[in-house]
Amino acid sequence: MAQIKRYPFVRHLRAEAASSIQLFRKGRRVRSGRGLAFWFLPDGASIVEVPLDDRPMPFVIKGQSADFQEVTVQGTVVWRVSDPQRLGDRVDFTIDLKKGLCIGQPLDQIHTVLLGLVRQFTFAYLRDHGVTALLKAGAAPLQDLLNASLAGQQTLAKMGLEHVGTSLAGLMPTSELARALQAPTFESLQQQADEASFARRALAVEKERAIAENELNNQIELAARQKDLIARETANDRSRVEAEAANRTIEAEAEAAMSTIRADAEGRAVRTVDLAKAEAERARMEVYAQVTPAVLLALAAQEFAAKVRRIDSLTITPDVLSDALARFGGLIGRPQAQAGGDR
Repeated sequence: MAQIKRYPFVRHLRAEAASSIQLFRKGRRVRSGRGLAFWFLPDGASIVEVPLDDRPMPFVIKGQSADFQEVTVQGTVVWRVSDPQRLGDRVDFTIDLKKGLCIGQPLDQIHTVLLGLVRQFTFAYLRDHGVTALLKAGAAPLQDLLNASLAGQQTLAKMGLEHVGTSLAGLMPTSELARALQAPTFESLQQQADEASFARRALAVEKERAIAENELNNQIELAARQKDLIARETANDRSRVEAEAANRTIEAEAEAAMSTIRADAEGRAVRTVDLAKAEAERARMEVYAQVTPAVLLALAAQEFAAKVRRIDSLTITPDVLSDALARFGGLIGRPQAQAGGDR
């Protein structure tokens, strides 16, 4: 933007180096150049300021692909002025002599021309390709096409403009179309996830089956070992019972033998005692055989008296008394007779 200082009757203009200034007086160009500074009379003067720096023009274009799907192209076109006098003749860049600002909107006119060209080439490219091919190819092919087409565009050259470059941010479908295009990939990924989940579950089931089979094998092995243990314990119990039975048999046999021996010994002892008693009785009887009846009666009475502690009553008949006295007298007379014979 040019800086204009006002003084009485005259004014002073100073422009930046990135601007081209053209001074017209009475319809004739009297001065032009880049970054000028000069004095001028405002009456009858007209000044044009054309920017010479690179200017970006962002754009967003919506078009249809070959399969009638809406695609949005977003990018930026950079342009600059190659011939300021020609552009000043084609587009109004006149500035206000008081403020130094453009009276019209010249940049909007240039952007309209550029945007029309970009739309033309973009629509032609989109109509030749399907949306899937466009999205797979990306923005690079269209960007190269725009750079090549705008670089040799005669419309811009005639206006005194030059295309510097075009960069595209991307080709984007609508949200509905994006979801529809994402659906197969999403379904494929979901299917892969499901397959992975199924494989993981199958692996878990297989591991659980292996664990259950291992546990069953362990139980079978433990049952077999328990059966073998029971068999061994049964055999051991049988052996122990047989050993105890054998021991009891041996003990019984030994006890029976000892009983037999004791019985034989007791029998022999009894026989010996009985024999001794019989011998003694026989000897006694032989002694008694030689004793007279009166002596025997006296001995019996003596033994009877030794065994009987008390006699409540005693009945003696005359026959018994006479017989007893006779016997007693005989006993007394015999010793005396024996004593007289000895003298």
